[in-house]
Amino acid sequence: MSDSREFDLIVFGATGFTGRLVAEYLITRDGAPRWAMAGRSQGKLEQVRDEIGAPADTPLVVADTRDAASLASLAARTRCVVSTVGPYTLYGTPLVEACVEAGTDYTDLAGEVLWMRQMIDTYSARAAETGARIVHSTGFDSIPFDLGVHFLQAEASRRFGSPCSRVRGRVVDMKGTLSGGTAASGRATAEAVSKDPSLAGQLMDPFCLAGGFRGPAQPSGNDVEEDAVAGGWIAPFFMAPINTKNVHRTNALLGHAYGEDFVYDEMFLTGPGEAGQQAAQGMAAISQAMLGGGGEGGPKPGEGPSKEERDAGGYDVHFFGSHANGETLRARVTGDKDPGYGSTSKIMAEASICLIEECGDVSGGVYTPGAVMGEILVPKLVEGAGLTFDLLD
Repeated sequence: MSDSREFDLIVFGATGFTGRLVAEYLITRDGAPRWAMAGRSQGKLEQVRDEIGAPADTPLVVADTRDAASLASLAARTRCVVSTVGPYTLYGTPLVEACVEAGTDYTDLAGEVLWMRQMIDTYSARAAETGARIVHSTGFDSIPFDLGVHFLQAEASRRFGSPCSRVRGRVVDMKGTLSGGTAASGRATAEAVSKDPSLAGQLMDPFCLAGGFRGPAQPSGNDVEEDAVAGGWIAPFFMAPINTKNVHRTNALLGHAYGEDFVYDEMFLTGPGEAGQQAAQGMAAISQAMLGGGGEGGPKPGEGPSKEERDAGGYDVHFFGSHANGETLRARVTGDKDPGYGSTSKIMAEASICLIEECGDVSGGVYTPGAVMGEILVPKLVEGAGLTFDLLD
């Protein structure tokens, strides 16, 4: 896309909690692009601009998901729209449509699998015509996992001549608050299934985002058990149903770069022995509540933890790769802020900038971060977003 448009990025939802954090990050980023804040209220935009210390001349754009003309105008003014306005099932489709029609790139924080599948089915062909790159899940779900697998598989191909056929993603440590938007998205998905029970099959299908590809049977991710490869007890991870589907879509979009026999799962790793087993059982109960649309006691959309709480958070995810030749490979991804807010806002900003600055040769379509950016994004996340990507052996 030409850079002749007025802006490089417009942060849509800048008056919400996560959108505000994205804007705060852009203020301090060296080499920040031409950007603007967008939301429904001019007065609220002005208030947030002043509260976060943005320059007084920071452009403000008024737009509303219920006003198609305002969304069309917004999309036409920028190279990329960065949307933090969820649940996307309720509010996301009109903006995606506006970006597709304008040939404008788009990123979001969606983890709503049913809605993402709808966007793929509805807009892939038209996005290919207009050149719009629609990239879902550019926050904690699912970039550390999607890019973690991509990072490990790239090294496996260099070392062994081909990728690992089996990869285990294990969350070793995670400290932080579940995003209020994530909880709301979970409830919106649960409500959609309650209205149309046939949609439950898509949620259960590990390949529902993989464009019709049918791969091998995948682990259920629902059990508490010992994992000899990881060296401890494992429990269900509440974001695995989102992340694993994105990883399989990345594999499909890359022409099955991980192989058509690729098997992947994500679990919490709670440690060895009786203590590890007890911790796994407790974690399983928490995950079950999250997957059931729970989390009612957490932050509501627009709310979130203090800066001190965000700074005290973090996460550590290990990836265990097993190659068909018997070789193994381990990789690690860490984040220096709480996953739902502090880390997500930085990841989203860097991914959006990478999309417009480094991926000019990628045609229009509906993508995952791993498929459209891949290894190009890794150093950007290390330099700007507080992530690390390391090989452990």
